[in-house]
Amino acid sequence: MLQLKFNFNLADKYLFEPELEIPARPFYDWEAIPKPQLENLIFHIGMIELISYWKCSCAPKIIVKSFKLTAEQITFWKKLYFHGLGEFFYLNGLNPSQHDFVTINSDSERELEMMDRQLDAKVLVPVGGGKDSVVSLELLRTTHKVIPFIINPRPASIRCAAVAGFEAQQIAVVNRKLDPLLLQLNDEGFLNGHTPFSALLAFVSLLTAAGAGLRYIALSNESSANEPTVPGTEINHQYSKSIDFERDFSAYVSRYIHRELSYFSFLRPLNELQIAQLFSRFEAYHPVFRSCNAGSKTDSWCGNCSKCLFTWIILSPFIEQQKLTQLFGKNLLDDAALHPILDELSGRSVIKPFECVGTLDEVNAALGDLKIKSPFDKLPVLLKKYQITDSAISPEKSALEEQLTAWQETHFLPESFSELLNRALYD
Repeated sequence: MLQLKFNFNLADKYLFEPELEIPARPFYDWEAIPKPQLENLIFHIGMIELISYWKCSCAPKIIVKSFKLTAEQITFWKKLYFHGLGEFFYLNGLNPSQHDFVTINSDSERELEMMDRQLDAKVLVPVGGGKDSVVSLELLRTTHKVIPFIINPRPASIRCAAVAGFEAQQIAVVNRKLDPLLLQLNDEGFLNGHTPFSALLAFVSLLTAAGAGLRYIALSNESSANEPTVPGTEINHQYSKSIDFERDFSAYVSRYIHRELSYFSFLRPLNELQIAQLFSRFEAYHPVFRSCNAGSKTDSWCGNCSKCLFTWIILSPFIEQQKLTQLFGKNLLDDAALHPILDELSGRSVIKPFECVGTLDEVNAALGDLKIKSPFDKLPVLLKKYQITDSAISPEKSALEEQLTAWQETHFLPESFSELLNRALYD
C-alpha cells in the first residue's frame, strides 16, 4: 500500500494532515518510478488538496515550501483555484478578482523532476457510478486494456465495475481522508463550500496511471460541462470538468510532469442526451447505477434533488416511464414539489442548480419530446405546466434530433478514441 500524508499550516494555529491511501494491486510497480519523480506526482496532489483547507479562511497568501514553482506554474494554480472556487465565492457573497484574490509564493529552490517512465497504451477509466462513466467503461473495454479507477468507493461505483466484469484486484482504488479538524472548523462557522473535486481526481489519476504504467486517462466529461451555472458569468459548478480546465491541465502535465501521459475526456464530443441514448443500451447497469449525491450514503435515489430529476428527464426519451418509475421509486414528473427544480433545470429560474447537470437546451429538448409524445390526459403534473419551446416542434428537425446528431469538434481525444466513439454513436 502507498500511503501519503500532506501538511498544511494555517497561521501556525491550525495544522491539517489529510491522507491518501492506495491499496496494493498486481498492476502497480512503484519501484519503477525514481523517488524524485514520485515526489513530483505527490507534490501536485498536495497543491490541489490544499484548496479544501485554504478556503476555510481565504488567507491572502499561500507559501509553498516543498518545491520551487515557476511564474507560469503559479499562474496555472491561481486560475484553477479561482475558477474552481467560483461557486464557493458566489454562494459566500465574495467577489474577488483572479489577479489579487491570493498571492502564491514558492519558498524553495528544490526543482521538480519530470517523470520518464515508459508507458503502455492502456487506459485508466475513472468510475463514479453514474451513467457517463458506465458508457466510457463499456465502450473502451471492448477495444483497450482498461483499469477502472475509483476514489472513495461507494456501492454504485463498485457494482458498475463488477457488471463490466472487473474483480476487486483489477480496480485501482484510492481512499481519501479529510483532516477532521476541517470539519470541526466548518461547524464553528469558518467558510465552507464547493471545491473542484474533478481537479483532485485529475492529479490523483496521474499518480495512479504512472504507478500502473498507463499512458491514457479517459474521463467521462461531456460538452455540457462547459455551460456556466450562473448565466452571463464564468461561474461554473463543473469548471474542473470543462474543456478550459482540460486544455490547461493537459498542457501543464506535458510540461511539468510527463510528456506522454494523455489526459482527455472520452465523452467530450457528446452532449448529455447522446450519452443517455448510449447508456440506455446497457441494460445490465440500469438497476445498479446512481447519480444522486443526496442518496449516496444510503445507495439510493433520493427522488427530491436536481440530480435525480435531471437524470430522469435526460433518460426519458430512451427509457420507458414505467421502467424509470421502477428505478427511481416514483414518477418524479408527477411530484409537484419538484417544480422549482424543474424551473432551474429548464431555464425558468435565474440560475441552474449547483450540480453536475446538463444544459438548458438539453433539458428542454427532452421535456419537449416527452410532452409531445405523451397523451394529453395522461400528462404528469410537471409536464402539464411546462411550455414547449418552438424548436421542440420544428417541422424540419426537432430540438431532440438536433441534440442527437451533434458532435463537439473541440476535444482532445486521440484519433483512435474519437473513431471508436463516433462508431458507437452512429453505427
